[in-house]
Amino acid sequence: MLGDLTTEKRNEKTMNLDEMSTEAFLKIMNGEDAKVAYIIKENILYITEAVNNIITSLKSGGRLIYLGAGTSGRLGLLDAVECPPTFGTDPKEVIGLISGGNEAFIQAVEGAEDNEELGRNDLQSIHLTDSDIVVGIAASGRTPYVIGGLQYANDIGAATVAVSNNRNSTIGRVAKTKIEVDCGPEVLSGSTRLKAGTAQKMILNMLSTASMVGVGKTYQNLLVDLQPTNEKLKERAKKIIMEATQCDFSTAEAYFKMANYETKTAIIMLLTDLSYDEAVECLKKTEGSIHKTIEK
Repeated sequence: MLGDLTTEKRNEKTMNLDEMSTEAFLKIMNGEDAKVAYIIKENILYITEAVNNIITSLKSGGRLIYLGAGTSGRLGLLDAVECPPTFGTDPKEVIGLISGGNEAFIQAVEGAEDNEELGRNDLQSIHLTDSDIVVGIAASGRTPYVIGGLQYANDIGAATVAVSNNRNSTIGRVAKTKIEVDCGPEVLSGSTRLKAGTAQKMILNMLSTASMVGVGKTYQNLLVDLQPTNEKLKERAKKIIMEATQCDFSTAEAYFKMANYETKTAIIMLLTDLSYDEAVECLKKTEGSIHKTIEK
């Protein structure tokens, strides 16, 4: 029953919330939020399993697909749309699906999350394959839209991950890998955009970031595949080239231009004395890894 879920229970610390001072409430809220990272720490083993499966899918030409409703769906979409500018991924490589369609990101589409068939249909519409990995996100762990999507993904042989905020969740039983982060009752009863949402955002940060590191999207701790789509990012790219190669600004700027404004390629050219075409070819052979390229 819904009332049995931790995410739906009342927090004993805020039973008189409407009588509290603003400062008193904020102190309690901050204290509750501070617990989230420690609770996630208990699930690192499962998050590691999920990341390794995402890396396997991406390296085999598959896609990372987030599937959720409401806040969970919006967080999945947010993580997906940040990947192209941050890591230089193809927009079709990391996808966020939300019940009710993309318009539900701005305005709730009531009832859409209650239909398992819609979850299946949305995955069919993007031609899900067994090379893909589907991450179903639901604070309650029982959202029909997510259940239907995960079941369909299992049926066709895709890898599946469940991210929920209740233990022994339904989606956790459906998915092949489960991440269940129980943060306790919310300070505002049932408002899972709070601690539950924070936990989901942190987990998705870990899934995408660690996976992108695993497929060669970084060099050391530098964002070498960012897309320089504005002046700020162009300057950041030059700084990254300087950091990676220990060159001065003018050299970084010159090689950035010679590399057709491809940060990673400019770094390879500087570190190996290769031409642009040679650097591009080497990166192809090492699946985009600077580390592996300069080792050759």
